[in-house]
Amino acid sequence: MKNRVTGLGGFFFKSDNPEKTKEWYKNHLGLATDQYGCTFWWKDKDGKDCSTQWSPMDGKTTYFQPSQKPFMMNFRVENLIELLDVLKKEGVTIVGEIEEYDYGKFAWIMDPEGNKLELWEPIDSAFL
Repeated sequence: MKNRVTGLGGFFFKSDNPEKTKEWYKNHLGLATDQYGCTFWWKDKDGKDCSTQWSPMDGKTTYFQPSQKPFMMNFRVENLIELLDVLKKEGVTIVGEIEEYDYGKFAWIMDPEGNKLELWEPIDSAFL
């Protein structure tokens, strides 16, 4: 498999007050925040539109479980199903089942430090 990860899809972290945190980043760093956080748009080496999401989440979220860490990284991938097959053969822990939405496919794995990582095969055109 040539490319496994093609970029950072997002950074999600627990916050005691997500709304206040988004407002602080908007006011002091100029992030264009919305209900989810902030979407950063960029182009890949072929000129394709891509995005990376920054999102403070409620400190009580269970979305990162089974990880006990206060953050979760999301990595962009090209072929999620093929990658999961390779990772499974390599002994990587896969959490749950693939989920599909109109903006892409998602799956989750655990790294050796107990961090839950989200893998995303995006459909960036769904956001444009």
